[in-house]
Amino acid sequence: MFEGILIAGFGGQGVLSTGQLLAYAGMMEDKHVAWIPSYGPEMRGGTANCGITISDQPISSPVVSEPTVLIAMNRPSLEKFEPAVVPGGLILVNSSLINIKTKRTDVRTVYMPANDLAEELGNSKVANNIILGALLELTGVVSADAVLESLKKVLPPKRHNLIPVNAEALEKGRELACKFKEKKSS
Repeated sequence: MFEGILIAGFGGQGVLSTGQLLAYAGMMEDKHVAWIPSYGPEMRGGTANCGITISDQPISSPVVSEPTVLIAMNRPSLEKFEPAVVPGGLILVNSSLINIKTKRTDVRTVYMPANDLAEELGNSKVANNIILGALLELTGVVSADAVLESLKKVLPPKRHNLIPVNAEALEKGRELACKFKEKKSS
């Protein structure tokens, strides 16, 4: 098993924390992991992305230059990183903020209105975890239980009150991914 995951968006969208959740979850499951953040100097609103590698074998390079999965939280990220995804890869698109379709026909693409769904859950900051839930369902890269446990490490103790809504977001994403899988198999 090997996944090179690139998560990209604006600062403040949970891009880096989503990567941390995946990395911690992978470590909890005794997998080899690497997490490399990249962001601009702005506190919020600047560009942010991170590469996460999760494998059952040692990782030769932590750089994710040819992702097997792209999570695009905004349009500039989709436009910039879509060409890098390997053929047969997966692109998860936050269709709340991205009003274009992918150009690639050699990858699987799932459009999820993550921001809209997060608003329905009552917290706009969990959009990243809706998409993360879909990633877990579609790839099985790590378990949802490990991600939930990782929330306790990634969120500071004063934010542990947000774990239930984050758990709801993960489940919502998993449910939507199940519908996508059902549609593809019929």
